Amino acid sequence: MNLHEYQSKELFFQYAIPIPKGQVANSPGGAVAAAKALGGSLWVVKAQVHAGGRGKAGGVKVVNDLEAVGAAAKAMLGTNLVTHQTGPAGLPVHQVYVEVGSKIAREIYLSLVLNRDAGRLALVASAAGGMDIEEVAEHTPEKIIRINVNPTAGLQDFQCRQLAFGLGLKDAQIAQFGKIAHALYKLYLERDASLVEVNPLIVTADGDLLALDAKINIEDSALFRQKDLAKMRDASQEDPMERRAAEHDLNYVSLDGNIACMVNGAGLAMATMDLIQLHGGKPANFLDVGGGATKERVSAAFKLILSNAKVTAILINIFGGIVRCDIIAEGIIAAVKEVGVSIPVIVRLEGTNAPLARELLAKSGLAITPASDLTDAAVKAVRMAGVPT
Repeated sequence: MNLHEYQSKELFFQYAIPIPKGQVANSPGGAVAAAKALGGSLWVVKAQVHAGGRGKAGGVKVVNDLEAVGAAAKAMLGTNLVTHQTGPAGLPVHQVYVEVGSKIAREIYLSLVLNRDAGRLALVASAAGGMDIEEVAEHTPEKIIRINVNPTAGLQDFQCRQLAFGLGLKDAQIAQFGKIAHALYKLYLERDASLVEVNPLIVTADGDLLALDAKINIEDSALFRQKDLAKMRDASQEDPMERRAAEHDLNYVSLDGNIACMVNGAGLAMATMDLIQLHGGKPANFLDVGGGATKERVSAAFKLILSNAKVTAILINIFGGIVRCDIIAEGIIAAVKEVGVSIPVIVRLEGTNAPLARELLAKSGLAITPASDLTDAAVKAVRMAGVPT
């Protein structure tokens, strides 16, 4: 689950991570009132969406009078902000964050993320922080420095100093950086984060460190023990179909093709999409119904798939291990009848009682096409789906 910048900065404040003063607003008048309350003569108005690249997309405006604060908020609120991370539809802007302007001497990148290869948290930093950090990672990766943290020992002071020296920080800045790094590490662990990112962490004109931006992702599986954070979820920033899938314990990701996939197991789902692509088709989604592919779950999956107008064929690829294939076949038949599927359905079942399952599908009288193996299923799905519109 992603948090907005203003929500992330609330957590930063709780963990004594230095941030500029700011307030959230949901109207132009509210933005002006926030700027008045904050004081000063320079403000930054930021669109609150779950995406990076806001600055380049016009979602961050630096203004120096109250009228401009209101105008900037009015231009953002009620629109869809399109960045390189949102796709062409963009994300809706319901709130803006008004922040006191800062005098920036340097921009630094800093984040905490799980290094799955090492099985440890990685503290990642770069002296080339700011809007172009993705290009830095792609073209000049040597400018990015990493420290893997031993989970038993925790983040050590010498590791913080090592990063600080690598970033070119000096004197009191080194101690400030250490406090920020330790606070981020504590936040990451205590709040079950999957990502904590500060881009940029700035060095101000006075030489102090300040978290100018904040991005936090919370591990979905841990939300049961982070109830206060779960309340911060903004469903408007999530794909509607993915949100509906989550309500039925389905793992779903929307894609751009026309062949819907219904599979049990993430690895099998990815292999299925690869085969569709290999044979000239385009998958419409990643959909993992899980090990317990019950009638109710299969029915919910069909309804979800059919809500996508681009879908012209459905490929079901189920391995019956925990659940017998004949039970899965009965669920598919019942779901097709209940939902009223009118497009081709190609089914490949393998595992316990697979022959019986194929017999049930053949005798169902429904427009269900059996497949002997995964390649056969992919070829038939591509042929029967036709050319995507």
